[in-house]
Amino acid sequence: MTNPYASPTALIDSDHPEVLAFAQEHCHGQDVRERAVSLYYAVRDGFRYDPYRIDLSENGMKASSVLAAGAGWCVPKATLLAAVCRAAGIPARLGYADVRNHLSTERMRQTIGSDLYRWHGYTEILIDEAWYKATPAFNLTLCERFGLLPLEFDGRSDSIYHAFDRSGNKHMEYVNQRGHFPDVPLTQITADFRTHYPLWLEQAEQLRAEDFLADVERENQPA
Repeated sequence: MTNPYASPTALIDSDHPEVLAFAQEHCHGQDVRERAVSLYYAVRDGFRYDPYRIDLSENGMKASSVLAAGAGWCVPKATLLAAVCRAAGIPARLGYADVRNHLSTERMRQTIGSDLYRWHGYTEILIDEAWYKATPAFNLTLCERFGLLPLEFDGRSDSIYHAFDRSGNKHMEYVNQRGHFPDVPLTQITADFRTHYPLWLEQAEQLRAEDFLADVERENQPA
């Protein structure tokens, strides 16, 4: 029987030539743990976090599309990590949760109309018969610029968002776990976003023309 967490899917396109090439280039280590950790950091820091680049089309949500764009928001970056792990022979799946106090901008808060971010995505990686959560969303440069504690991953414990930032301000609160999936549950995500975040989808093209980092930096300037 085919392992659903080791095989390519429509969106976790681990058989895509560019995904395979990326995995081969960045997968280093003597064992599964070291190889998974090397892939985690390659995805976390090699692709800029950008929630302004939302595209809920099937093509826009593929792992290979993150490679082509060089950036993505949490859901497609988690998809890319799952894809390169599978390409390297490491079983991986996708997990989702609803969170509050996600890194955002006034533009995003107005567009979403809430501080609750549904379907925040992360990756779960199978290492020595145990599943570990790995969250590759916020690249190191972003964390350093905006006072966030970067998420490290050692393959021995879960890597999930910190509750507070470097200054002790509330950063992230997990309010609902949605479980894990062998592929991106795109139909469910799209339906939820249409219900709760219609402006985010309506203004997606306009948002893609804006600069997320510039907006965050502007809001983090001292008064």
